[in-house]
Amino acid sequence: MKKLYTAVGRTQVNGNKDGRYPLVILNNREYILDLHEFTLWTILNWKILTEAEANICYKKKQTELGCLSSCSFDACMYRMIQRGLVAEGAGETAEDALYNLLSELCIIPISENLLLRAVSFIRLTLFHGVPFSVTRRIFSKDRRTPDEKKVMHLANQASLSTAEIIKCVESNALDFANEDQLMDMLYHDDMTTCDNIAEVTRNLPASRSVLTSIANLFLRKQIIFERL
Repeated sequence: MKKLYTAVGRTQVNGNKDGRYPLVILNNREYILDLHEFTLWTILNWKILTEAEANICYKKKQTELGCLSSCSFDACMYRMIQRGLVAEGAGETAEDALYNLLSELCIIPISENLLLRAVSFIRLTLFHGVPFSVTRRIFSKDRRTPDEKKVMHLANQASLSTAEIIKCVESNALDFANEDQLMDMLYHDDMTTCDNIAEVTRNLPASRSVLTSIANLFLRKQIIFERL
C-alpha cells in the first residue's frame, strides 16, 4: 500500500513586538501549532511526500532543532491528520494514492496581484538583500500548459475540489454565469453527490491530465489546498 501526504491550508504569523507565533489558516479558522506540528506542516507545505520521505525530513529537522526525542513522527503525523491540517492518500499504486490524496481537496489559486508582486519584489531585492537573480526567478510569470490553464480558470471562478474540476474539464464546461449553473452541471443527475463525486470521476479520461496539472501547480506554489 502506497501513501502520500501534503499540507492543507496556509500559514500566517501573528503577534506584536512582544512576541510572534505562527499559525495555519484553514477554512477561515486559525490553528495554533506547537513546534513539532509546525515543523511537519512546513515540511509538507507545497510538497507531496511519501511517509518515508516525510519521516526522514522530520527527523533531520528535529535534530537541527535539538528536540529529536520529544515527539515521534508517527504521533505528530496522526495528530495533524486528525486536525485536518495534513491530507493523506493511500492506494495500491502511486497514481491511486495521488488521486485519493487530491480528489476531495479544494483548489485555491495564489493571488496574482501585480502590485503586490512588484512591492514584494522590491522589498526582497532592495531591503532584504536577496540577489536579483533569485528574486527574478521567484517572481517570474508562471508558464502553464493548456491543461493547467483550464484548472486555474475554473479555480478562479469558484471553490472547486479536484474531482469537481475533473468533471468540468471532462464536460468541457469551463465558464459559468453563476454558482447555480455550476452546481447544475456538476450534480444534475440523481446519482452524483458531493460525497461520491470523487468516485464518479476517478476513471474519467480527463482524470489523469487534471491530476497531473494540479500536482504540478501545487509544487510550483501556484495553488494551495483547502477542505470543502
